[in-house]
Amino acid sequence: MHDEQTLHPQALDFLRNRRSVPAAQLQPPGPTPDELRGIITTAIRVPDHGKLTPWRLIAFTGHAGTRYGEALAELHARVDPGVPAAKLAKDRERFAHSPVVLAVIARIDEHHPKIPAQEQLLSAGCLGFNLLLAAQAAGFAAQWLTGWSCYAPEAAKLLGLADNERAIAYIHIGSRGVEPPERNRPDVDSVLGAWQG
Repeated sequence: MHDEQTLHPQALDFLRNRRSVPAAQLQPPGPTPDELRGIITTAIRVPDHGKLTPWRLIAFTGHAGTRYGEALAELHARVDPGVPAAKLAKDRERFAHSPVVLAVIARIDEHHPKIPAQEQLLSAGCLGFNLLLAAQAAGFAAQWLTGWSCYAPEAAKLLGLADNERAIAYIHIGSRGVEPPERNRPDVDSVLGAWQG
């Protein structure tokens, strides 16, 4: 039996209908500094075994996204001299569309005596998804992207990451430029099973 005091049908409806808007379709305005702080304040309420806070955020606002894209393109050309020009152009534009981009940085203590690295990484992943939810609940559109720069050690240096840190997501936030189409979702019966003992 559910508790009427904790029933939130509007929240359930919001979650059932949540969709990402492609970052290339995001446009100004993005959240103000105060709105962004509110989004982050909401999003950091995630599972965090041991209260380690195994994550942090790096914000790209104003022209920072464009500058970061240029730096990534230069880096990409340096580490892979044969990279096609079209990929370098994509690097330059990748962070230019969104008014705000938040890099979600996982900071993992591999040697923690109690909390496995996997649980720390999952906490950072929860933060990424909560940022999507909080941004959209605040009236903005958002998308979670990754890309080669999440996996390249050279890009980690560009972000100034420590040895135990890695970028796991770029959360793009702005105003909706298009109405995102609905897409097929898994049928519950295809993903839910019962333990047979």
